[in-house]
Amino acid sequence: MATLHLLLALLLLLPSISEATSSALLGISYGRVGNNLPAATSVPQIVASLGIGRVRLYDADPTTIRAFANTGVELVVGVPDECLATVSTPNGAASWVGSNIAPALPATKIAFLTVGNEVLTGVNSSSLSRYLLPAMQCLHDALAQAGLDKQVAVTTAHNLGVLATSYPPSSAYFRKDLLPMLCPILDFHAHAGSPFLVNAYPYFAYAEEPTGVELEYALLEPGHAGVADPGTGLHYTNMLAAQVDAVYHAIAAANSAAARAVEVRVSETGWPSAGDANETGATPQNAARYNGNVMRLVAQGKGTPMRPAAPLRVYMFALFNENMKPGPTSERSYGLFKPDGTPAYELSYRLPQDNTTTSSSGGSVTGGGGYHGHGYGSDNAGYYSISAAAKATLVSTALLLAAANDGGHASSCPPSNSVGVVDALLWNDGIISV
Repeated sequence: MATLHLLLALLLLLPSISEATSSALLGISYGRVGNNLPAATSVPQIVASLGIGRVRLYDADPTTIRAFANTGVELVVGVPDECLATVSTPNGAASWVGSNIAPALPATKIAFLTVGNEVLTGVNSSSLSRYLLPAMQCLHDALAQAGLDKQVAVTTAHNLGVLATSYPPSSAYFRKDLLPMLCPILDFHAHAGSPFLVNAYPYFAYAEEPTGVELEYALLEPGHAGVADPGTGLHYTNMLAAQVDAVYHAIAAANSAAARAVEVRVSETGWPSAGDANETGATPQNAARYNGNVMRLVAQGKGTPMRPAAPLRVYMFALFNENMKPGPTSERSYGLFKPDGTPAYELSYRLPQDNTTTSSSGGSVTGGGGYHGHGYGSDNAGYYSISAAAKATLVSTALLLAAANDGGHASSCPPSNSVGVVDALLWNDGIISV
């Protein structure tokens, strides 16, 4: 118990992790699966018109990355699924970082890399899943060897299909067949200080069961009465917050110690403005309401009912309608803008100007940002800065030790070596003896 008190006192002396992040809470995804999209050089101005300071890319196209140089916009750069096998080796990762990331810095602000997209639940999961964690580890090591790990963090984005159940949030847990891969990924996040990213779409919950899900709840309408979680008594006024807390609960069920150190962020969310006849709710009116409400919700700077002190951080999907995406009409209708740069619909809410990451920011693109089908709970279907990695490692491992010394409950993940790591850290600092 004495050790626990010492560790808690140590944690209170550390500066807030939020101090190491920028003030921007909202970003937008910039996919390029289209043959009629505006030139990359014109995109930063369109992003600026929204007051958004972060952009998620799905690949490392050099022309696109250069377009954001000296703009102050903070990028998430995707490592495409097809690159995972290559970057899962130290040499391959070092080569990829040296070719795609290092040349762009520092002119372009790159906050972190997303290794693949929905790898564990995608159509190629059987062949790609084994490369995911090694790729994340090797890319992190390559960044460290290049002296870039204090600028660029490493993570991956998951589909909500990693959950076996998500409602009510307190009952959520990960699919058992995915735990062997998710458990070490959670350890990676806890040690590296990077977030757990999830693509969350209330639209799919509503579209699949329009009679069982209230439209206003799915649209995040501020006047909705909300839903109570019978397991916790927490009150949810919108579905997006419930989905995020479902992931928090699943992480806690898998690894209670990592749950205290790992932040969940929404790497995609959106609502289509058009759809096929059987795609209920896909209208421009609903898309305008949903995306406007996402902006309003994030701009409030509040957290979820389970994590009220951690502001919700979200990447909206998407910047443009992308005409070459396969699948139903809705897949080509998520954009806030048409390919000619005009709004797909008028938003009812505009972000305050301080949402950008800096006080002063300063032909067609085909392909890029590979297609990933969306799906709510289907198998087919932002962030702590790495500059806080050393502190996050100490926090997460200290909490692991505190839980062990304080009778922390067992988790679904096998024990990690985190306690040994914190023993070494604290022993070297003369805080404890071993």
